[in-house]
Amino acid sequence: MASLEQLLVLQEHDTTADQLRHRRATLPERDELEQLRRELGTIATEEATTQAERDEVARAQKRLEDEVATVEDKAATVHATLYGGSVTSPRELQALQEEEAALKRHQSTIEDKVIEQMELAVPLDERLAALDERRAHVDAEIERVTALLAAAETALDGELDLVVAQREAAAASVPADLLDRYEQLRLELGGIAVARLVGTNCGGCHLTLSAVELDRIRHEPGDAIVLCEECGRLLVH
Repeated sequence: MASLEQLLVLQEHDTTADQLRHRRATLPERDELEQLRRELGTIATEEATTQAERDEVARAQKRLEDEVATVEDKAATVHATLYGGSVTSPRELQALQEEEAALKRHQSTIEDKVIEQMELAVPLDERLAALDERRAHVDAEIERVTALLAAAETALDGELDLVVAQREAAAASVPADLLDRYEQLRLELGGIAVARLVGTNCGGCHLTLSAVELDRIRHEPGDAIVLCEECGRLLVH
C-alpha cells in the first residue's frame, strides 16, 4: 500500500512537471516574439521592394543627367563655333543657330524629365524612412520581449528543477517493476498512469466503475495492483 501511495506522490510531481514544461513551451512571450519576427520579415520584404524602385529611379535620373551634360557640351561647342568667327556663311550661321536652339529645347525637355524622377524619388525616400523607423521599433520590441521570455523561462526552469528533484526522491522509494509499469502507462495514457479510487469513480477517467468491479476491488488486499476497467490506469484503493 505504501508503494502505491508513493506512486500517487510520484504522479503528482510528474503532472506538475508536465504542466511546467507545457507552460514553458506556450509562454505568451514566445508567440509575441514569433509575431515580431514575422513583422520584421514583412518589413524586410517591403524595404527590398521599395529600395529596388528607388534604385531604378536613381538610375533613370543619372542617365538623364548624363544626357543633359552631353547636350550641354554639344550646345556649348555649337555656340562657340557660332560666335567664334570661323564661320562667315549666313546659311551656315543660320544652321548653327537652329541647331543650338534645338539643343536647348532638347536640354529643357530632358531637365523636365530629371525633375520628374526627383519627384518620383520623394515618396520612395519617405517610405524607406518610415520602414527604417518601423524596423527600429520592432527591433527594440524584440529585444524587450526576448528579455521577458528569458526571465520567464529561467523562473520556470527553477521550479521545474525543484519538482524534478522531488520526483526523483519519490521514485527512489517505488519498486523497480512497479515504476517500469507506471512509466509505460504514462506513455500510453497521456501522462496520467495512476489515480485514486474515489467512492465509485476512477480519479483518472472520472467514470463510474461497475458494482461487480467495485466489489472485486474491495476484496483485494490494499497493496494489490488494480487497474481501472474503463481507462486501464493503476488504482489506489
